[in-house]
Amino acid sequence: MKKRFEVVTFDCYGTLIDWEEGIWRAFERLGEEQGWKFTREGILAAYHAVEPVVEGEQYRSYREVLAESARRVARTFGLNLPAGSESFLAESLPKWRPFDDTNRSLERLRALGMSLGILSNVDDELLAKTLMHFTVPFEFVITAEKVGSYKPELNHFIAAREKTGGRAWLHAAQSYFHDVLPARAMNIPTVWVNRHGSAPELDERPDWEVSNLDQLADLLSEQ
Repeated sequence: MKKRFEVVTFDCYGTLIDWEEGIWRAFERLGEEQGWKFTREGILAAYHAVEPVVEGEQYRSYREVLAESARRVARTFGLNLPAGSESFLAESLPKWRPFDDTNRSLERLRALGMSLGILSNVDDELLAKTLMHFTVPFEFVITAEKVGSYKPELNHFIAAREKTGGRAWLHAAQSYFHDVLPARAMNIPTVWVNRHGSAPELDERPDWEVSNLDQLADLLSEQ
């Protein structure tokens, strides 16, 4: 890596926060309460299929996205959520934890003098609770609530470009669909944090690929 980056932005849920574990545990608790049987693989596959559709239909708050996605996931199993329970995912979100590599890697990047930011498909209030899990400050955060749309639409990246003020900027994210493709469409240098060892989607490739944030910190240490 030859270019020195001054700003590194991240997607939050899936990149910094283990949202799959959070979503699964929330559904698991609901299933125990209702006597429903789920598998982790089934819930996550259904959720990954449903949420982008819900986000793409119209702008809703992320609380509403979580509620509507939960309803549709339940229906894929032939179930209806009990009245008043639709908020269970949003209520669980503040407890979703960072990956083991998150804070130590963010601390390494801060020690290298880099400014950090977050570009997230979430509401301000929910992200504020998540920020309490991190051990470093972020120079800026850009949420769906702030820009009125969800990635892969480009508004997050347009707003972030203004925040960077022309500084050399790198975006790092786990989601190919939500982050890698739109970032590359705007010619933003991009690292794919491929935590699942997935095959790339389409022909658009990231500039770099790592399997975790420790490898990202190693990569940036070589600047």
